[in-house]
Amino acid sequence: MRILKPHLRSTSIQCYLCLLLNSHFLTEAGIPIFILGCISTGLPKTEANWNDVMSDLTHIKNLIQSIHIDATLYTESDAHPSCKVTAMKCFLLELHVIFQETNNKVIRETINNLILLANSSLPSDGNVTESGCKECEELEEKNVIEFLRSFMHIVQMFINTPSQ
Repeated sequence: MRILKPHLRSTSIQCYLCLLLNSHFLTEAGIPIFILGCISTGLPKTEANWNDVMSDLTHIKNLIQSIHIDATLYTESDAHPSCKVTAMKCFLLELHVIFQETNNKVIRETINNLILLANSSLPSDGNVTESGCKECEELEEKNVIEFLRSFMHIVQMFINTPSQ
């Protein structure tokens, strides 16, 4: 069985834990735990590694070859490096189509993991505007295998870009 590795920090869980600790340990011993828990919610989240995203994509590609998914997906085939975030967001949206088209539990779990990993690795502001980039609906529709091949190319762009 494949172990999924979402590298995300759940701030809401930590906040609830802080409140829980505060309500049960209103003693001097509970105060440092409460403070450390609150401080940890403000720490930057651990960024996922694009190599993990690539690994999940390879896994999905290998699994999909044994089943038939009759879907065409908006696919960015030749994204300029200045449009890679926009292209990645389109690929992540289109992954939901594959998710809906298959009943394979392993593929579905891997897609969920991949979406979490990739979203956590994208720029933190989330509203990066890249001018001159195509909207998802303007992209050519391609079959699942071509879609995954192009997706892997975009992930490779992120792997080859030094961290900021």
